[in-house]
Amino acid sequence: MTQPAFAVAPFEGRSVCLFCGSSDRARPVYAEAAAAFGEGLAVRGWRLVYGGGGVGLMGAAARAAHGAGGRVVGIMPGFLRSRERLFDEVETVVVTSMHERKQLMYDQSDAFVVAPGGIGTLEEVIEVLSWKRLDLHPKTVIFLNIDGYWDDLFAHMRHSVEERMNPADLVGLWQVAGSVEEALALSA
Repeated sequence: MTQPAFAVAPFEGRSVCLFCGSSDRARPVYAEAAAAFGEGLAVRGWRLVYGGGGVGLMGAAARAAHGAGGRVVGIMPGFLRSRERLFDEVETVVVTSMHERKQLMYDQSDAFVVAPGGIGTLEEVIEVLSWKRLDLHPKTVIFLNIDGYWDDLFAHMRHSVEERMNPADLVGLWQVAGSVEEALALSA
């Protein structure tokens, strides 16, 4: 099956994909970290690749990156346009499915940072880790572990290794950053 081609403006610099929540009800510290991360990318001249939403952590990161003069590309499936409200002030590519969204996000990125988020964020990072485990990409995966948000996931991953459901090298597929600055440094 042939996939449709989606046009993304060329970018010669480093591109970092941010997986994060779209909830406006999340603790403010998470949105503040997302905004600081977006601004940090812009200051470094790097492009933010993200899910295209204008709400929650996604919106905070995109607005901060854009406000600091950075390049931002949002990738949004058409059916989510009303739910996650596009941030139209940046380049946005509307695709037809979640699969196309993730594939384009992966193709456009040099590294992945995972900030706090819900089931969608979890699904995105599990897929990128699975692909990395299968040697489908060598890209860096970093969890921005604000206030220990991802600690339970890490414990589960270790448990899956202890139970021999996953190989021991699974826990080496990602890095953990306790701060925005550390996540930016690891993204280089």
